Amino acid sequence: MGYRFATPAPEAYAYPLLIRHLLQSALDVRSPCEIVGTDGRRHDYPEFARRVGRLAAVLADHGIGPGDVVAVMDWDSHRYLEAYFAVPMMGAVLQTVNVRLSPDQIAYTIADSGARLLLFHADFATLVGTIEGQLPALTCRIAMHDGSPVGDMAVAGDYETLLAAGSDLFPFVDFDEHALATTFHTTGTTGLPKAVAFSHRQIVLHTLAGLATMAGQPDHQALRRDDVYMPLTPMFHVHAWGLPYVATLLGLKQVYPGRYLADRIVALGENEGVTFSHGVPTIVQMLVEALGERTLERPWKMVVGGSALPGSLCDAARERGIMVFAGYGMSETAPVVSIARNDPGDSLDSTEHCCLAGRPIPLVQVRVVDERGADAMEGELTVRAPWLTMGYGDDRHASDALWRGGWLHTQDVVQVTPRGDIVVRDRLKDVIKSGGEWISSIQIEELLMRHPQVAAAAVVGVPDDRWGERPIAFIVPVAEAPDLPTILVHLSQFVRQGVISRYALPDRLIVLDALPRTSVGKIDKKALRIGALSVAGG
Repeated sequence: MGYRFATPAPEAYAYPLLIRHLLQSALDVRSPCEIVGTDGRRHDYPEFARRVGRLAAVLADHGIGPGDVVAVMDWDSHRYLEAYFAVPMMGAVLQTVNVRLSPDQIAYTIADSGARLLLFHADFATLVGTIEGQLPALTCRIAMHDGSPVGDMAVAGDYETLLAAGSDLFPFVDFDEHALATTFHTTGTTGLPKAVAFSHRQIVLHTLAGLATMAGQPDHQALRRDDVYMPLTPMFHVHAWGLPYVATLLGLKQVYPGRYLADRIVALGENEGVTFSHGVPTIVQMLVEALGERTLERPWKMVVGGSALPGSLCDAARERGIMVFAGYGMSETAPVVSIARNDPGDSLDSTEHCCLAGRPIPLVQVRVVDERGADAMEGELTVRAPWLTMGYGDDRHASDALWRGGWLHTQDVVQVTPRGDIVVRDRLKDVIKSGGEWISSIQIEELLMRHPQVAAAAVVGVPDDRWGERPIAFIVPVAEAPDLPTILVHLSQFVRQGVISRYALPDRLIVLDALPRTSVGKIDKKALRIGALSVAGG
C-alpha cells in the first residue's frame, strides 16, 4: 500500500509566487533602512509600500486593470522602483521602455506592447509629443519630474500630485503566479526589437536565486543586509538585472541616481555610503575616470556584465576601491545565468577569475553544443532555468530558433573550465574565421588593452578573398598620438608565446576617439564592420 498524502485543509494557503510577496517580506522584517529618491526625498519601507499602493490606485482610477500594459520612460528613480512593484502587483504588465532607442523604435516598442498608459519623465516630453500619433492603444499619460515640470503638454496629471491626492490604497489580491508581470524589447543588430515577457513566478524565482548566489559569495563580492545599493544598469534594461527586487526583498538602503552623470554618481555614492552596484564596463570606465587618482574610503562592490570585463579595467577599478567582478546573462534570461566568484584559497585580487563569466547560479543548467547540437568542449552555450523567456511574442520563427532542441540558445561561444567557470570566447556572429582558424575577437581586444597606450579596443572581421575573413582592430588611445607599430609589436609577443596564432594579428589598427555603443552600452560591432569595410574600400 502506497503512502497516503494528507488531504489539504480547506483553508490551507496555496502560496503563489507573486511580486507582492517580495515587498511583504521586507515589511515583515521591519527594515530600518530608507530609500533615497532622485528628487531629494527619503522614505522608509512602510512609506514605500504606501506609495506603491497609491500608485496602483491612481492607475486603476485611470482605467488600468489586470492584463493592461503600463509603459514607463524614466531615469533610474524611486518612481521606477514603485512601478516595478505597483504595476505587476495589481495584475497589470509593466513595460520598461528603452529610452536610448531611436524615436521610431521607441514608438514601435510601445505600440507593439499595446500600452494603454504611459508614465514619462519630463525630459522625454518632446519625444512623447512626437511619437504619440503612432500609439493607437495609448489612452492616458502621467508626467514625472525631478524639479523640471513637463510644460504645456496635456497630461492626466503629475505623478507626485496624483499620489499625494489619493487616500485609498489599492487592495492587492492573489492571482495566478504565471500571469505576466513585465515586458520589454531586446535590441539586436538586425530587424526590429523583439518583445520578451516574464511572469511573476519567473521574477520571484530569479530573485531568490540571485539572493542565494550573492549570499554565497565571499565578503568582497557579496550582497549583505548592511550593504547600501545603487543601480547603475538602466532600469529599463532587464529589470536592472533583477537587483532592485533582491535589494527590496532584503530591505536594504537603496539610492537612486537618476540620469547617469559620473561626478554626481561618485559624490552620491560617497555621501550615501553606497557599497554595491552593477553596470556595464562603460560605466566602470566612467567612474574610474571621475575618480582620477583618488581611492574610495569605503570599498564599492560592483557586478559587471553586458560585455567582457577587460583585465586592465578590472585592475584600474580595484586600484580606486571599486571591487569589480563579472556576471553573465542576456535579456532573454531575465538576465542572470552565472556570476564570477573566488574559491577559498584564491587570491582576493585574482583578476583572471573575476573577469570570467563565472559559474551558473542556482537552478541554471548549462550545456555547450557544436553546430549539430552535440555536446562539445567549445561551442555555443545553451541554458535552462525556470525564469527564461518562453519566446519572442508572436514571432514564431525567432522563438523556435531561440528554443530549438529544448534549450535556450545564447549565441555565445564558450568553454567551461575544469573548476566550472564559463569562459566566453565570442559571439557567434563576431567570431572571425581566417585561414581555417577561429579567432576570438574578445581575446584580441583584451590583449590589446594590456598595452598602456590603449584605453579601449574592438576587433571585427571583414571579408577577404584569400583568407575568408581578416581581423581589423579599432583602438581608443590614452594619448592623442599612439605609437601604432609599438602596439603591434606588443600584440606579436603573444604569437611567439603561443597565446594566439599569427592569423589573429589584425591587418590594421584604426584609431577612434570613442567606440560606437548600442543603447545598453555594448560596443556596436555592426557599425564598426561598416567602418572597416569603408576603410578597406569594399
